[in-house]
Amino acid sequence: MLITFSCKSHNNVTMFGDIAQSLITMMEFSTDIPGAISAVDVEKALINLEKNITVVKQQQISNQDVQQAIDSEEEEEDEKEVEISLSVRAIPLIDLLKTAISVESYVMWE
Repeated sequence: MLITFSCKSHNNVTMFGDIAQSLITMMEFSTDIPGAISAVDVEKALINLEKNITVVKQQQISNQDVQQAIDSEEEEEDEKEVEISLSVRAIPLIDLLKTAISVESYVMWE
């Protein structure tokens, strides 16, 4: 499933459903699809999202340290798939939220 975020004055942002729902949860809004955030609440959503992304980044750094210790013990030479972090995946949505704040627009997802 794909979820598309939209607002006035910004291109739509489409994401995989699980990632989008995680980000909506991090904004501390209902994950109902379709859903929306009123123009007055967009700034709060952005603040919540950025705060929760910082927490996730810190957890990922801790997990990487543990994983590197495990990997150095195993010393396998298998190719590992690069994982794109949630903070990187959130960049287009953060940009959309900032635009929505500047033009005083609502944000919708469907």
